Amino acid sequence: MKIGVLTSSRADYSVYYPLLKKLQDDPFFELSIIAFGTHLSPYHGETVSLIEADGFNVSHKISSIIIGDSPETIASSIGQTMIKFSSLWAQEKFDFVLALGDRFEMFAAVSALLPFNGKVVHLHGGETTTGAIDNAYRHSISHMSYLHFVSTEAYKLRLSGILGSNENIVISGALSIESLANQEIMSKEALSADLGLDFTKPVILFTFHPETAQFEANKNHITEILTAFDELKQFQILITMPNVDTMGNLIRSAILKYAESNDQITIKESLGMKRYFSAMRHAALMLGNSSSGFVEASYFPTKVVNLGHRQDGRLITPNIINSAITKADILQSVYRIYNSPPTGPINVYGTGQASEIIVQTLKKLK
Repeated sequence: MKIGVLTSSRADYSVYYPLLKKLQDDPFFELSIIAFGTHLSPYHGETVSLIEADGFNVSHKISSIIIGDSPETIASSIGQTMIKFSSLWAQEKFDFVLALGDRFEMFAAVSALLPFNGKVVHLHGGETTTGAIDNAYRHSISHMSYLHFVSTEAYKLRLSGILGSNENIVISGALSIESLANQEIMSKEALSADLGLDFTKPVILFTFHPETAQFEANKNHITEILTAFDELKQFQILITMPNVDTMGNLIRSAILKYAESNDQITIKESLGMKRYFSAMRHAALMLGNSSSGFVEASYFPTKVVNLGHRQDGRLITPNIINSAITKADILQSVYRIYNSPPTGPINVYGTGQASEIIVQTLKKLK
């Protein structure tokens, strides 16, 4: 079975990882990894190198992202991605093409495949994030897909409502939970030495992406967040940078400028899977609006303050509290969850069997 896997960023690659290993190691499958989006951008760390360093062959590298964060630039990147992928789909035929999530560039790649009648397998459909235009991209990808692997029963029910059918929807659990179950977590000492942070003292792991459904508000959002940082001096703050999104560069520039005169801040473009999961495990809490605060953080579980509306619609597990993006609310939420007792185990996203479920389901379709 010839399988193409679309990966556009460090985020989806880290989720795919256990599935890619199974597909690569099983002679039943011919695996082709198709890297595009920020994977090919030096500005965003050229993370295609991480895929290759893990021992995978990247069959196709498609450069399509236009640097910038205006609505016009994002729309132009969608068009450029569709043009580039129309040539690939004309030349390469796959039994199935795997697409994960909700990014605009993933939507563009899948849209270009539709006229070729390619069969798309969508992972993580049915989830909802009403504070981001990614919500529309995710549901659109689901409508263009032949087979769906969802992470929870609740998301299966939601997806069946979106599609008007519950056929070809399989609950697999989340692949990232499997990655965590098999991931070697660095010790506090090793992680401290690697990142130059002392994890015996409280660390906040921070990632904030623009709220693209109301992008004009992002200038005020980052101002409120950085003002709150001024009063969180007891914490070290480890920042991973935002994705390519409308107004993303504004947030990026504000963080970089703030960090110049604040030694409590450590910035990493990308931590890579091992360091990111290790930082999540040892952090006092996560702050921001990353989807990893919902799925992966539930594994340990790590305490999470979810900011704003970008992730509205996702399941709220007991380790998460929501906060408005104001200085007062951020401070209140951080101290409230930091001083709260730890929660018990959370297994809503499965027990780490996702890749096996996906592989066995695909084999039955040949």
